[in-house]
Amino acid sequence: MKLKPLADRVILKMVESEETTKSGIILTSGAKEKPQVAEVLAVGPGGVVDGKEITMHVKEGDKVIMSKYAGTEVKIDGDELVVVKQNDILAIVEG
Repeated sequence: MKLKPLADRVILKMVESEETTKSGIILTSGAKEKPQVAEVLAVGPGGVVDGKEITMHVKEGDKVIMSKYAGTEVKIDGDELVVVKQNDILAIVEG
């Protein structure tokens, strides 16, 4: 199954990062906060949303930082994805 976002929506897949404390202890996923870095899987077309012209600034494959509690979580073919509005994306990670 493939999701196609509408309007200013973006489909994200959260990037799991293993965190290690300064003393070398590896934190499990249960001990960490929800990750905020995600990979863009699909981008809506933009256009007029609520009377405003929206230009999409992200593209498929971008790594982004999103608001901590933004979006709607969905599970498709075993993958946990998040559908967010573009304005819930705070930054594009470069480099």
